[in-house]
Formats: sequence, C-alpha cells, structure tokens
Amino acid sequence: MLTYEHISRNKIESWFLIGIFLVIITLLGWAFSLRYNNPEILYFAVGFSIFSSFISYYYSDSITLAMSHAQEVGRQTNPELYRLVENLCIAAGLPTPRIYIINDTAPNAFATGRDPKHAVVCFTTGILQKLDKAELEGVVAHELSHIGNYDIRVMTLVVVLVGTITLLADWMLRASFFGGRKKSNGDNNQLAGIIAI
Repeated sequence: MLTYEHISRNKIESWFLIGIFLVIITLLGWAFSLRYNNPEILYFAVGFSIFSSFISYYYSDSITLAMSHAQEVGRQTNPELYRLVENLCIAAGLPTPRIYIINDTAPNAFATGRDPKHAVVCFTTGILQKLDKAELEGVVAHELSHIGNYDIRVMTLVVVLVGTITLLADWMLRASFFGGRKKSNGDNNQLAGIIAI
C-alpha cells in the first residue's frame, strides 16, 4: 500500500543518508590529513565523498545488479513473467520496472533503484521454479510496494554507502598501519646508524 507520508519520509531519509555519508568521509579525511600533516588528503576525501554520493544515487541499482550477475529479461525472452509484473504495475499505477533474473537456486526476490521510473525487480531462478503464479504475484506485489513507497532508494543507498565507508576505512587503516611500520623502520635505521658510529 502506497502512503504519501511513507514516501515523503523515505525521500527525506535518502538525502539525510547522503548528508551523513558526506560528513563521515570528510571527517575521516580531516583526521588523516592531521595525522599525516597533509591537507591534500582532506581535499581527496571531500572529492571522493561527492563522487561516491553521485554514483550511489544514480548507479546503485547497476552496481547491485553487476555484483549479483543478474541478466535482464523482456517481453520476448520471458513473456509470462513480464506480463505478470506488467499487469500488477498497471493495477498499482506504477511504471513497469526492468526485470532481471539471477541464476541461483535459493528462492529470493528484491527491488532496487532510485525511484519508480528507474526501478528494477530481480528474481532468482529458484523462486521462479518453486512458486506458482498466485504466490509469485504476491511476491511481485510486495516488491512493487517497496518501489512505490521509495523504500528501494533508502535500502540501496544504505548498502552502497555503508560498503563504501567500510572499504575506505579499511584502506585508511592499512595505510596507517604500513605508514607506521615504515616510520618505525626508519627510526630503527637511524638508531642503527648512530650505534655504528
């Protein structure tokens, strides 16, 4: 069921998530720029956060589909599934999303994208094999409710932005670790030179 209150809240939460992401990455960049006394790290962090936010907002669905090796199907390649989704979209007053299938025996389905006009519904081969038409209609209706209420934007942004923060934090931690080792080795070399004299 689509509710304007739910849609409005999800739109606000989407921009809030992007704002929080920008702040976290900028703070990480600021902390490391102080740690290494290099302001260029902060400039890189700000640029990286803006670029990542842009990519996450406009291409998060493509990233998700690429990671899951999903294949798009259409009216010609899978007419039965396409008609099922299309009919439910007409009933819900939504544009027909792109339809993808993942070759996986586990029964699963999910929706992704930034809004109803750029939405995707993805099914595993397992769920298509195990459910009958009525059960599959229930699954599709559930995913369409996520699309109509803009839940997909929030969920997809969370996955991509949290993943980006995790990777960046890991890179910075490794850089700090190896930078610390390098500095420590340099100190040891200086000490060895003093002892040799």
